[in-house]
Amino acid sequence: MELILSLGIGVLAGSGVWLILRPRTFQVVMGISLLSYAVNLFIFATGRIMVGAAPVIDDAKGADPMLYSDPVPQALVLTAIVIGFATLALFLVVMLAARGLAGTDHVDGREGDL
Repeated sequence: MELILSLGIGVLAGSGVWLILRPRTFQVVMGISLLSYAVNLFIFATGRIMVGAAPVIDDAKGADPMLYSDPVPQALVLTAIVIGFATLALFLVVMLAARGLAGTDHVDGREGDL
């Protein structure tokens, strides 16, 4: 499970960085989005992924912290998803406005695909 999660985070981060380095604005926005998904998965993984574990303390099990998953990374990721969606929407609106003013969506203003 850890290997699959690590590979998924690595592929998302690598794809995000590759897209951020592209000259077209839409690809940059998608790269930022993929990179934020990779960071969200990384933060979520720090909360000890446990199948069937309760996020709150159960009186029957006691107060041993190794028996529970950490709810703080889950809350941070949920907040980051909402903020990331709002930021993505803002980037897309700014991108459409810049394309309308400049007539192109290239970062350097040139036409054609590099």
